[in-house]
Amino acid sequence: MATNAEFPPYEYHDGDAVVGIDAEIAKAIADELGMELEIEDIAFDSIIPEIVSGKADMGLAGMTVTEDRMQSVDFSNTYAKASQKIIVTEDSEIASPDDLKGVIVGVQLGTTGDIYVSDLEADGTTVERYNKGFEAVQALSQGKIDAVVIDGEPAKTFVAETQGLKILDESFTDEEYAIAVKKGNTELLEKINGALKTLKDNGTLDEIVAKYIKAE
Repeated sequence: MATNAEFPPYEYHDGDAVVGIDAEIAKAIADELGMELEIEDIAFDSIIPEIVSGKADMGLAGMTVTEDRMQSVDFSNTYAKASQKIIVTEDSEIASPDDLKGVIVGVQLGTTGDIYVSDLEADGTTVERYNKGFEAVQALSQGKIDAVVIDGEPAKTFVAETQGLKILDESFTDEEYAIAVKKGNTELLEKINGALKTLKDNGTLDEIVAKYIKAE
């Protein structure tokens, strides 16, 4: 499994171990299929190339299904819903996605936040790309950029750890997470989808998510 362990609560480091929702789901899938799980922590924008090259069998990294990504890899059925949220300073005049036009927005390189915010460049928005989501949040805190667009759950974690920031109520986008596999590897894809169905039906998926995300 290829991932980027800078994305709490889906994947992050606990000492030397990679833990989180995706790590536990991957382990549950491996157990269901009688396979051994090995987790590789790499840059987010290297995950799909790693799968395409055959160095990784699957990618779990809070990855959204997009048409562009589907040209390179195949995706499993959805296992989680998510949204892109906007982080700003508490005194910011930015109040909605429309206000991102013409300002400087930080994103994590290669994420859907990067993809969607890049569409605003035609409206005068400057996109600053960072290898890690927290680096974008730090830049916001230091006044180097005006906002950050990133997935909702990591946004909550980053804002809780950084004074003076807030998350806007209105989402930038809504999306779904799925597991990436090498294009044409239908055998593995069918096994993963079968395991996901079992884990959903027996409540394991909900139990894993509930460990990390408390109901609001």
